[in-house]
Amino acid sequence: MNAADPKNLQHPQGFLSLAKNVGIKDSTLDLTVIYSTVRARAAAMFTRNRFPGAPVIVGRKHIADGFAQALVINSKNANVAMGQQGIDNAIEICRIVSEELGIDPYDVLPFSTGVIGRPLPMDKIRAGLRGIKGELKPNNLVLAAEAIMTTDMYPKFVSAQVGSAIIAGIAKGAGMIEPNMATMLVYLMTDAELPAESLRPILRSVVDRTFNSMSIDTDTSTSDTVVLLSNGLTGPVNPGKFKTTLLEVCEYLTREIARGGEGATKLITVDVVGAKSKTQARRIAKLIVNSPLVKTAVYGCDPNWGRVIMAVGKSFDDAIEPDRVTIRFGETKVFDLGAPVDCNLESLRGYLGQKEVAISADLGIGRASARVWGCDLTEGYIKENAYYTT
Repeated sequence: MNAADPKNLQHPQGFLSLAKNVGIKDSTLDLTVIYSTVRARAAAMFTRNRFPGAPVIVGRKHIADGFAQALVINSKNANVAMGQQGIDNAIEICRIVSEELGIDPYDVLPFSTGVIGRPLPMDKIRAGLRGIKGELKPNNLVLAAEAIMTTDMYPKFVSAQVGSAIIAGIAKGAGMIEPNMATMLVYLMTDAELPAESLRPILRSVVDRTFNSMSIDTDTSTSDTVVLLSNGLTGPVNPGKFKTTLLEVCEYLTREIARGGEGATKLITVDVVGAKSKTQARRIAKLIVNSPLVKTAVYGCDPNWGRVIMAVGKSFDDAIEPDRVTIRFGETKVFDLGAPVDCNLESLRGYLGQKEVAISADLGIGRASARVWGCDLTEGYIKENAYYTT
């Protein structure tokens, strides 16, 4: 798998992209188009927030036939809660892209991310979309990853090979993140050929184990979307191997999103094992990773395992028996079968000072497990969001 270094990013065949500034908010990149030279099979998962953005409403309709050929994304403005005007703007953007590229407007998926409740500056977007066919380039996904950022501190991108095919992914997201089926904005592209009936089940399964298992601040965005495009230019691949590789790609992006959360200084991985069911394990893992007290303890390098006990207990799950529970920070037991463990607090403080911290809870009542990812809570998160629109 290739990540972090832009020079190592592999690009699947037949995907072109552009990234530019059209002045939506400032002088940074704010508009990107990703285009497959052939019509691609497509699957997507969208936010379940009851205030979905206009692009989500339009995108659901456009991808219903299982195909797409172009993605158009603007940052700095979410096009959310704008009523019919927002929907009309999203449709117009698709129409302009379709005219410029000579494709069906229903094969264009629109996306917007940024501030909620502000009208899109359509004059700037219209002007920016004119002539885009001549601006599309191969091997350009790193710039596309930059253009979709809002409060992200760095672009997130990754690629991996499966057989003769490549899977590439870019993502954005740093705040308003606890997905409830997808997360932030994630675009996955492959030149593998996959059976139409397998595309969505594969994506759903992978999303459930990665993006749906991550939280930064417990808030489900109005714009969350994950899209997978498969243009088939390198031919068939084994679906099982493809799923395994896609899982690796999406887990990497999940970890990077959590690591790059607003104000974050540490990536937190929480494992819950010994649960009666996968559902129980994930629910309790989310309670731990979402606890402001756990998150601030990790930030302050405070080995206060009592906060983890609290988070497990607030599940109000009658199946949990305190004298069966074991808690670990990293490999160190701090609570074992209902009793505290005498451990080196200075060593634990040193461990919590690392860039990646693992917390585990063994419930001791079953065989199910779940892993989730999150980040610490710092003053930086408060500052970022207290003045977001001002």
